[in-house]
Amino acid sequence: MRTTPNVSVDVVLLSLHQGKLQVALHRRARGPFQDCLALPGGYVHVDKDGSIEATAYRVLKQKTGLQPRYLEQLRTFAGPQRDPRGWSVAISHVALMPYEELRQAGDEVFHFHDVDGLPDLAFDHAEQIREAVRRVCNKASYSTLPCWLLPELFTLTQLQRTYEQIFGETVSRSTFRSRLGIKVAEAHPGESADQADILLATDQFQGGSQRPARLFRVNQLSLFKRACW
Repeated sequence: MRTTPNVSVDVVLLSLHQGKLQVALHRRARGPFQDCLALPGGYVHVDKDGSIEATAYRVLKQKTGLQPRYLEQLRTFAGPQRDPRGWSVAISHVALMPYEELRQAGDEVFHFHDVDGLPDLAFDHAEQIREAVRRVCNKASYSTLPCWLLPELFTLTQLQRTYEQIFGETVSRSTFRSRLGIKVAEAHPGESADQADILLATDQFQGGSQRPARLFRVNQLSLFKRACW
């Protein structure tokens, strides 16, 4: 009989697709919960992993071939009931990635589901997803967190649509820019577009039928100077 708990990491991979926040799941190849959908995860390797974060990155790389630009520790889920094999500890993480980057892993790797329409999942993974969504929505209301759901370069219109999809609210361009403290005047390459010096203008543009839109990038995960949503 095992006297010490297994310690593992699970990763809630969130993305936006078709206007909805979605989670990337995989189908378990072995028991327990064989053939059930679950979060990607794996055990801590004490001889290889220098930190819990390193474990999360390693597990994702091995199972999906991907490495997210944004990853943060969520919370610990533990107890004798979460795993039929006995007492276990899972250190949950949340990661944000653009949908197209997640699709690069291949259709056989991930199954995408709306976070408000989850199927039956293995272990306590549904609870982990609910906790991750609460964290993301909370932090998105005052920080640059939604930027990590976008490609590395994006337009301000794309950024606005991302916030609107997370919060389920459509606003005017002026209202959106006011909430984030984005300057009305055109930003030049290398300049910040917002009062907190977070959104940096590049010298690249996205073409289209209308006037080409300047592309921006976020320089760091940071806080806006005012509550934005």
